[in-house]
Amino acid sequence: MSPVRIALVDDHPVVLAGIRALLQGVPEVELVGEANTGATGLRAICDSSPDIAVIDLSLPDISGMELARQVRKQCPDVKIIALTVHEDRAYVHPVLEAGARGYLLKRSAADELLRAIRAVNQGGIYLDPMIAEKAAMNAPELAVPQASDGGELSRREEDVLKLVAQGFSNKQIAGQLEVSVKSVETYKARASEKKGLHSRADIVRYGIKQGWLAAPN
Repeated sequence: MSPVRIALVDDHPVVLAGIRALLQGVPEVELVGEANTGATGLRAICDSSPDIAVIDLSLPDISGMELARQVRKQCPDVKIIALTVHEDRAYVHPVLEAGARGYLLKRSAADELLRAIRAVNQGGIYLDPMIAEKAAMNAPELAVPQASDGGELSRREEDVLKLVAQGFSNKQIAGQLEVSVKSVETYKARASEKKGLHSRADIVRYGIKQGWLAAPN
């Protein structure tokens, strides 16, 4: 099995050195690129074609959130883990909406980064345990849209919505549930209409509320 290819973008040399040392000791991952600004980061990511880019949200030239948007546009196959000091729940939604699949606090233990890499590489969304716990609360910053009067979700609609929230593509969901991609699209549309969800970010927030995205222990 090929190692997971990782690129790092962080303007703090100590952080870069620490992550580099961590990853070099793990056979299942390979560090393929590093950068300390958004501009050089975008080039490094697109040139090295990593599976995952770990991006600091606070960069000296552009925000990590803007870099995530540019990566999603120019290198759409690269998955993104946001690395940040921000523990405020209000940051989670815009970061996920910008394209990140992981949200990790810098002060977390080193093994949390490895958990995040594994989860995101497998197609899921990973929230730092502290953020996941806070996000599961009734926080106005993560409030989902008011549910429509469409009734309860069927079992299949809930299955599809849960997998969408966890970051799986329609094709992957179809394979897991042994249905057609068209059926997945139909279930997703019905579920979204019933719950008043209008975007992937809405579905992710709904998933957080339902406990579908709780970080692993």
